[in-house]
Amino acid sequence: MVFLFQRFFLVCSLFLLIFSLAAPQAYAARLHEIHDLQTQVIEENGRAVLRIEIGMNREDISYTVQKDPAKPKHLIVALQDAQIGAAPKDVTLDGALGRFMTLRPAGQRHVEIMVAFASDVDEQNYAVYTLPADRSAKKPYRLVIDVMTPVAAPVPEPLTADGIEGVAGHTIVLDPGHGGSDSGAVGPSGVREKDVALQVAKKVQRLLEGAGAHVVMTRTTDRDVYGPNATSGQELQARVDVAERTPGAELFLSIHCNAFSNPAANGTETYSYYDSVEGGRLAFLLQKELLEAGGLRDRGTKEANFYVLKHSSIPASLVELAFISNEREEALLTSDDFQDKMAFAIAKGLSRFFIGG
Repeated sequence: MVFLFQRFFLVCSLFLLIFSLAAPQAYAARLHEIHDLQTQVIEENGRAVLRIEIGMNREDISYTVQKDPAKPKHLIVALQDAQIGAAPKDVTLDGALGRFMTLRPAGQRHVEIMVAFASDVDEQNYAVYTLPADRSAKKPYRLVIDVMTPVAAPVPEPLTADGIEGVAGHTIVLDPGHGGSDSGAVGPSGVREKDVALQVAKKVQRLLEGAGAHVVMTRTTDRDVYGPNATSGQELQARVDVAERTPGAELFLSIHCNAFSNPAANGTETYSYYDSVEGGRLAFLLQKELLEAGGLRDRGTKEANFYVLKHSSIPASLVELAFISNEREEALLTSDDFQDKMAFAIAKGLSRFFIGG
């Protein structure tokens, strides 16, 4: 009986030994292996295409594609259940469309392919897909990355004052929010409120002056209006003082971007001081034009105790163009086209204010 048990345990031990030796090979066999890599430049639909074909030993690879937010010229394709076989890990590309490509393990069962483009990665200048094995061409199942000539951006129409009426001869004070030591809110990709506010304010200035208005800016560069190391009250009062000391100033407008802890917050809103009839009318007209131009959520025309509104002796309003803390709206706020639309909307709102619209 003892002999039979000894034989039984011996057989089991041999079975476990064989299984343990075979398991890593079986485990590896389940992985997709990259064993071939070819590149060529072709022409499709009038565009040059750098085609990168990555040969696999098995079909139905799972992958994800993402841009590297810290490196706008890098595209990352992550392969699941894959390993690098005989394929090279570093490849120099053509230079005109792509610069180089690297393959690197990402854990035990994944591989990341990073392609460095010659230009910024955009959805219109790349494609990632798979192709079945082609026996006649002696090509295996392939993951394909196409890098294409960037689509030329449309040339924007010049921003002109056509359609801005009734502002000729009027004096308007524009206040680009924040500046200098105060960046204002900062978006998820690093866009600063003070920069957007100044860019839009300068566009409004150009439109109004093109229509014959006299425009005074609280700042025309990235600087503190009062000066370095000022208190918040000193800085805000310095902006009000620009309007109070401008002969014949008739209107004060402060331009800002909104922000909130919840990145989903979105939309446009406009403010006036409590019970200011003319300030409220100005805010209403601005909000209406901004909504039509920008197409964002209507957060309404509101009253608030903002310093620059409370201490202005002339009709005053503050506009929050969009949420810089919202990823989509942050991108809009840096777009020349969106800035032009919002600047024209502000100028149009001021036009309606003076002609009694």
